[in-house]
Amino acid sequence: MDTEKRLVSAHLQGDEELMERSIRPKRFEDYVGQTNVTDNLKVYIQACKMRGEPLDHVLFYGPPGLGKTTLAGIIAEEMGVDLRITSGPAIGRAGDLAAILTNLNEGDVLFIDEIHRLNRAVEEVLYSAMEDFALDIVTGKGPGASSIRFELPHFTLIGATTRAGSLSAPLRDRFGILAKFELYSEDELAQIMRRTARILNVEIDGESTRMLAARSRGTPRVANRLLKRVRDFSQVLGNGKIDPPIVESTLKSLGIDELGLEDLDRRILKLIIEQFQGGPVGIDTIAASLGEERVTIEDAYEPYLMQAGLLHRTLKGRMASINAYRHLGLDVPKSMMPAEEQLTLGE
Repeated sequence: MDTEKRLVSAHLQGDEELMERSIRPKRFEDYVGQTNVTDNLKVYIQACKMRGEPLDHVLFYGPPGLGKTTLAGIIAEEMGVDLRITSGPAIGRAGDLAAILTNLNEGDVLFIDEIHRLNRAVEEVLYSAMEDFALDIVTGKGPGASSIRFELPHFTLIGATTRAGSLSAPLRDRFGILAKFELYSEDELAQIMRRTARILNVEIDGESTRMLAARSRGTPRVANRLLKRVRDFSQVLGNGKIDPPIVESTLKSLGIDELGLEDLDRRILKLIIEQFQGGPVGIDTIAASLGEERVTIEDAYEPYLMQAGLLHRTLKGRMASINAYRHLGLDVPKSMMPAEEQLTLGE
């Protein structure tokens, strides 16, 4: 299965970049959520503007689809500078990084997505660029090798990663501002969808918005994707207005349940419960039984199942929670029930 094409995938899909660009907020007042991050950034930016200095280097970390790229754009807008966007995998050689850095202007913001995927040679060149605003390029080989230093304009590097633990300590230590992104509440997602609906000229009522927010897995990108799909169904099978019945029928057609689970999410839970008595069971066994790769299960499915309280990861293996049994409509083993429920059964 192509996990990037899942409807509830938090990763940006190929046909979404233009649409996302059109609905992204440009100022702090339009940005919803992550208040712990934005409140501090407002102070830092105001202080830097008062001193006439560029913002310190910033590291955003957290799950994908939560607005890290959007917030980088807002920072550049608030600072009144240009934003340059690239990604770790796109910078294959030190020369690629040098070309990007030497084309920056004073105060510009350079955003590197998936910065944990930079190769070591590129990362080492980045150290001096971040710390000394200079590039040290080695020319020649052997005894005739020499180092040339290029001065760089003072810039702000914003790195984004879904795996902060994968960053090397020297790189992580060079960021002056670290900001963790959290999953969004249903109220915040509803607010985001109302704004998106206005931009897309879609009519949607409050109950429909809440229903979609509950199924969006705490991720704005998923919320906006579901809104687009329901809009399609409402135009073809309804009257163009999004209401609860059209939301229910759309999500049923797409195989998304009330917690935002897709078919493979439910198959993982059923496998653990029905074939392995609720666990514990090893991840390799789960992957082999489902015909999926281990990394796919770990990266694309497990995180949300654990956040939703449906799956536990233990030293002995994966275990389904009592909530998983109840969500799937399966009988809960008596041993898993709270003591008061066991007493009730005994009576």
